[in-house]
Amino acid sequence: MNAHLHAIETKVRDGVRLSKEDGLALFACQDLSWLGYLADQVRQRISGDYVYFNVNRHINLTNICTSRCKFCAFGCDADSRQAYQMSKERVLEIARQAATDPDLKELHIVSGLHPEWPFDYYVDVIASLKQALPAIHLKAFTAVEICHFAKVSGKPVREVLQILQAAGVNSLPGGGAEILSDRVRQALCPNKATAAEWLQASYEAHRLGLKSNASMLYGHVETLEERVDHLLALRALQDETGGFQTFICFPFHSKNTELEHLARTSQWDDLKTMAISRLLLDNFKNIKAYWIMLTLPLAQLALGFGANDMDGTVSEEKIMHAAGAKSAKSLEKTTIIETIRQVGRIPVQRDSMYNILKVL
Repeated sequence: MNAHLHAIETKVRDGVRLSKEDGLALFACQDLSWLGYLADQVRQRISGDYVYFNVNRHINLTNICTSRCKFCAFGCDADSRQAYQMSKERVLEIARQAATDPDLKELHIVSGLHPEWPFDYYVDVIASLKQALPAIHLKAFTAVEICHFAKVSGKPVREVLQILQAAGVNSLPGGGAEILSDRVRQALCPNKATAAEWLQASYEAHRLGLKSNASMLYGHVETLEERVDHLLALRALQDETGGFQTFICFPFHSKNTELEHLARTSQWDDLKTMAISRLLLDNFKNIKAYWIMLTLPLAQLALGFGANDMDGTVSEEKIMHAAGAKSAKSLEKTTIIETIRQVGRIPVQRDSMYNILKVL
């Protein structure tokens, strides 16, 4: 181990913030067990032995999308055979069925950027859901979608958020961040929110008291330096607002995308990226091992590399599976609990705001 890595270990032990140069050195390091050891120290200090999960249901209103990102297998044009769009009535039907589970606490709502739907449609859907299911937390619309709503409505981002908040949105999911690099976004997703716009929409949400998540889609055309810059951009905004609840690593799945020639990230890279995220994001309490993308066995292993959250039961995830995710589309609560217990951690059922419901 070289002198720089020894210095990083000392910083971690003493709770000193790591720099960009430290992040690059960590990505250059191939001592995976050491990286996991450091990340687990930080996890223990910040989060303890609790591993969180919730009972949630995903609803994707439409896959029709103007963005057509090169890394996405979910979005399509309106004339595609795979295209669908949900009526408000269908959304309510799905939500009411999901709510027959007494443990359900959250609806997770994200969609394609529909070219014709007015902003009023989304407001009406949220208001109707909140009226029908007032006790259910509505985690709805990524920062990218918020920017799209601002564009189609002609309203400022802050006003869009205020309207949705008044209608019943309780928090925002963390998708759409991808890699916060203008180079990457111009190459892969030039038709949606820029890095600055994603960060600004998140900032405005936090100012209004709306918590959100943050994420990183890695393993495509980004450089390791761009991964580090992405993490530091999130850390800087968290310093300013404190509004991010958790961070999620999304390894890129290339099947059925325009980047299908790219190989899936290695499990080594997945665990390394998880650990380094925990080490650099010192102001995030929660790091999520998203089993949908990682698979359940790797998500379980990630609990030893800095993660302290396993997302939830999910129920019918579509976006990642369109790109070839091999995991199940949902999990039973008992499976999540057993997965956590197997590594000697304490399963904790939470709500969307990380309030503890049950220590199991």
